[in-house]
Amino acid sequence: MIEQAIEPFRCEVPNEIIADLRDRLDRARWPDQLPDAGWDYGTEMGFLRALCDHWRHRFDWRAAEARFNAFPQFLTEIDGERVHFYHIRSPEPDAVPLIITHGYPGSVAEFLDIFGPLTDPASHGGNPRDAFHIVAPSIPGYGFSGPTRQRGFDIAKAAAVNLRLMERLGYDRYVAQGGDWGSGISTAMAAMRPERLIALHLNFIVGFPADPANPLDGLTDKEKAAVAWKENYDLHEHGYRIIQSTKPQSLAYGLTDSPVGLAAWVVEKFKTWSDCDGDVETSFSKDQLLENIMLYWVTGTINSAMRLYYEGNGPGRTPTQLAKVTVPTGYAFFPAEIRPTPRAWADQIYTNIVRWTEMPKGGHFAAFEQPKAFVDELRTFVRAFRPAR
Repeated sequence: MIEQAIEPFRCEVPNEIIADLRDRLDRARWPDQLPDAGWDYGTEMGFLRALCDHWRHRFDWRAAEARFNAFPQFLTEIDGERVHFYHIRSPEPDAVPLIITHGYPGSVAEFLDIFGPLTDPASHGGNPRDAFHIVAPSIPGYGFSGPTRQRGFDIAKAAAVNLRLMERLGYDRYVAQGGDWGSGISTAMAAMRPERLIALHLNFIVGFPADPANPLDGLTDKEKAAVAWKENYDLHEHGYRIIQSTKPQSLAYGLTDSPVGLAAWVVEKFKTWSDCDGDVETSFSKDQLLENIMLYWVTGTINSAMRLYYEGNGPGRTPTQLAKVTVPTGYAFFPAEIRPTPRAWADQIYTNIVRWTEMPKGGHFAAFEQPKAFVDELRTFVRAFRPAR
């Protein structure tokens, strides 16, 4: 592939890969589970068996492919990495360009239900003045971008890829949006090239106390409770991050070879990180969960996806210290977010927060779990930055 080329792409998985998947599901070797273990030890076997039975006998991958192919997709190469992305032009001539970036263990599957309302609001009961031109990349190492090809591909390099992609598509000024890794990537874009960003919108935000010796100074009781909750969460739920930041390759052999193992590893995060009160299917259908899992399975990218943790947090590495972000920033806090950050802490990085919204429902995968609320909040935020007609 010539680096400057942009080629159309369609999701068309060979029949042999689907047949192999079904064979592996048929031959799955299941572990034991203690009586009444529930989800305490990890993904609960009864749920996983039901999910895999659905995957084997009722999930329609060709219908899922049609959903992915309903919007225009492309491939290009930037800085030595293959990049898959959606580029959906709005029918509205004054639409605002928007680059939206997913996280882990998600994918562009998170955005299928928001592409239409954001690009063509008039056809979805909205105001045409709220339209966006959308660019939605698969982070290199994820999905149809394929495995990364070089060591050291971290958040800063992913941000540089996004900046180059928008330049290649002819966008000089645009809004960036993200959650999870997408938040870090979008934030790095704002720090690296603030003149390019009209505004920055996040549904996951980080920060640190102004006085590390007295981190709770100035916080409300509600914020102090959130900090305590996060400390407890890290104590009980951080094992995956430690493994992926130190020995992702060892884990990847099992997840790449076994669809049951991959599903167990991924779906546990969707259950834990969503606003589902313990029942993940109140937030996502089995088909939605499997559409996302399939993007890892058919591309063999769970290893390279996990490598992003190693490159950013692995042995001998320290988190990239970003410059202060001066771009106008909006934050939507969904109540089941796993990393609640006090406003005073976020202000230490984002010096121009102009909107901070507490959403009524939802969790870490905001656009996937609460698409309407996500769309409404993003539209509201960006209205302040649209040129007057």
